[in-house]
Amino acid sequence: MGGCASAATGAMQTYTAPHVQADVIYVYSFDATFSQVKTDSGLAQEGKTLISGESFAQKQNQTATDTREQVADEIVRELQSMGLRAVRIDGAAPPNQNALIVEGNFQTIDEGKRRRRIMIGLGAGKSEVSASIQILYKSADGKLMPLQRFTVETDSGHMPGVAETAGVGAVAGNVATAAAMGGSLHGVSEAKRNGVAGDAKKLGDSIAKQVAAASVANGWMLSERTD
Repeated sequence: MGGCASAATGAMQTYTAPHVQADVIYVYSFDATFSQVKTDSGLAQEGKTLISGESFAQKQNQTATDTREQVADEIVRELQSMGLRAVRIDGAAPPNQNALIVEGNFQTIDEGKRRRRIMIGLGAGKSEVSASIQILYKSADGKLMPLQRFTVETDSGHMPGVAETAGVGAVAGNVATAAAMGGSLHGVSEAKRNGVAGDAKKLGDSIAKQVAAASVANGWMLSERTD
């Protein structure tokens, strides 16, 4: 069951800046539009959409909204778990505070093809989510200073599909049984990763780890954790 979901950080740029130290990290939901979303257009997914009466544009819009919210919430949750004071914010950052601002733009929100992931695997039909992120410093007097830019991308990985794992059963003459069992196991695994939703969680985790690492390395933020 190797080849699990992956995440990668790249294209990093850190700006030269005088020493700054923040009291809080404000995390905004990243910009995304429904037109960026590539939905799973398989027959099963089309059937679900038709039954629910939801248009494809509505589904794209909902997926974009859910992904924006999930990534921002996950960044905050992960930063807090590391002892950093992090807060979700949607409006203007409060005045009279030294703060780090985490904002960004989604580059890719692709649901992939769930059926291909289950049946073929090894990267076929994989879902993908990627974003461009920047960390800013906002001084108490309201001035903004860019500190770092980077990109993060995640996908559902390269787990073998039913066609790959049915080999043992095929040798024993039980192809149908092997495929049925493989489909069940892969269905459970796929449900746990849950396509774009699983990718969004991994993306949020990766972004939080990068923000925390940069904050500690540059002294931008002190941990609240005392243990």
